[in-house]
Amino acid sequence: MQASSSKALPQVQPTVAASAPAVPSKAAQATASQALRRRRALAPLEPISARARVLLGLGFFVVFVAVWAIATFGGFVPPTFLASPLTMLKEGWLLFTEYGFIGDIGMTVWRVFGGFLLAAVFAVPLGIAMGTWKTVEAFFEPFVSFCRYLPASAFIPLLILWAGLGEMQKLLVIFIGSFFQIVLMVAVTVGGARRDLVEAAYTLGANSRGIVARVLIPGAAPGIAETLRLVLGWAWTYVIVAELIGSSSGIGHMITDSQALLNTGQIIFGIIVIGVIGLLSDFAFKALNRRLFAWASL
Repeated sequence: MQASSSKALPQVQPTVAASAPAVPSKAAQATASQALRRRRALAPLEPISARARVLLGLGFFVVFVAVWAIATFGGFVPPTFLASPLTMLKEGWLLFTEYGFIGDIGMTVWRVFGGFLLAAVFAVPLGIAMGTWKTVEAFFEPFVSFCRYLPASAFIPLLILWAGLGEMQKLLVIFIGSFFQIVLMVAVTVGGARRDLVEAAYTLGANSRGIVARVLIPGAAPGIAETLRLVLGWAWTYVIVAELIGSSSGIGHMITDSQALLNTGQIIFGIIVIGVIGLLSDFAFKALNRRLFAWASL
């Protein structure tokens, strides 16, 4: 009986090729990997490499200069209204070799950093106090918010009357333009501290002074540094406005003189110099912040 039943059973022999999954080729894997990288590169908030960031940033400047060259060398824009890149470079060389432009740059840099540091020395402590104590915030916040919307250039006639046409007037323009912005931004940064950290510090026995010195200020320090970096960029706009009126030196003064002579090459060169100096100071600020607050990005 056993022998006959065993003969009746079908003999199934599964093949290895039918049961094993298909393995894609190396070329197909490489193509799929490239497509995935392309999709991820365009995904929202997807980081890119440092090399790609540098190449993309330089690429925009190359395109910008190319369009500028086509518009000027092609005759689409008259030279009176827009100098060509080569004309701009020639005028810039003349500014350095014949007109002492390096002295104008030094004066402008001194005014920017002098007024900005003066504003930061007074604004950062007040902003910390406003963010820490709500009574201080209630007292100062309406006035600071009111002054924040007043353009710094509107104060120039008064500042000329009060401080004359000297350096103090220009420093005060930058001070007014920077001070109120720093105060409010620092107050918001300090006031946004995590409440659980504050409660934990109280539980561990910290007093009010310890909360400010050991919790609020260290926690807000990276944000305060970022605020100062942003406001430093705004300070450059204020100094140019201050130098356009009643000034005998500085990049703004040079731009005003060049405008009277219809020398667009020198005007563009002065604008580019401001941008380069601002970009270098921004990079320096970022590098300093990363070094001082490396733990903030963890």
